[in-house]
Amino acid sequence: MLLLSLKTLHIIFMVSWFAGLFYLPRLFVHHAMSCDKQTRQRLSIMEKKLFWFITPWAVLTIVFGTWMSFYLYSWQVFTTMYWLHIKIFLVFVLVLYNIWCGFLQVEFRGETNPHSHRWFRWFNEFPLLLLIVIVFLAEFQNALFY
Repeated sequence: MLLLSLKTLHIIFMVSWFAGLFYLPRLFVHHAMSCDKQTRQRLSIMEKKLFWFITPWAVLTIVFGTWMSFYLYSWQVFTTMYWLHIKIFLVFVLVLYNIWCGFLQVEFRGETNPHSHRWFRWFNEFPLLLLIVIVFLAEFQNALFY
């Protein structure tokens, strides 16, 4: 019962985190395209609120994922679970992406954004690629590495 609860909470917070990571860079696209000062100010407020809304979901995703891993796997087994090593690395990359989004929203607030809307359109696709690989690793772990 505990494992199912941990897994459920991990998935709920992960979905919430990714929803924000998909939307925040879309706000950046619109912000980079905007010429109207009032629209840029509104987008800055939205970006800041969304960033601080999704960051706790990232923390909770990691907390429940770690708790689930310790509950489900022992350290001895963990050392041979290469799929989990890759997944943890990709989650670390995703955390860095989240932090980068924080810096970008600060740049927008300061009117110092150096990137075009096209750059942000590509930037927006990165978490989707990570999501695909992370879910693939988690679901096909036995088929891939055993």
